[in-house]
Amino acid sequence: MSSKPLPQPYMLFFRNSGPDTHAHLSADQRQQLIIRWNAWFEGLVAEGKATEGQPLELETRVVSGAGGTRVVDGPFPEAKEAIGGYVKLMVSGLDEATEIARRHPGLIYGLIIEVRQMMPACHLGVNAMPSGSDRVIAH
Repeated sequence: MSSKPLPQPYMLFFRNSGPDTHAHLSADQRQQLIIRWNAWFEGLVAEGKATEGQPLELETRVVSGAGGTRVVDGPFPEAKEAIGGYVKLMVSGLDEATEIARRHPGLIYGLIIEVRQMMPACHLGVNAMPSGSDRVIAH
């Protein structure tokens, strides 16, 4: 008797998704992309594979250094490579997450999708989830 593997959380991070990536498209082409993108996401939600997704603001702030002594506001020249949004998936594994990413309609316009598994614990031992919860809080 074989059991179906439990769904695992994966993140799809969208890069090269800012307005400049789509500036060359006509209004109709942009509208068609929006329709296809929404259908892609809504189909995943209906299948129970996507649990959330969100675009991210282009404006950013980077905090680094001991005690957060270095604070730099962006966007930065390399903003095309910055994460512009994400979708959280619950799927059987890396292959399924990759196949879902490969079907994204934005890829033909230069979208880059990074596929990453979410881990239940940080390699440093930092709590990634509150006790008794399946919701990731921090990593």
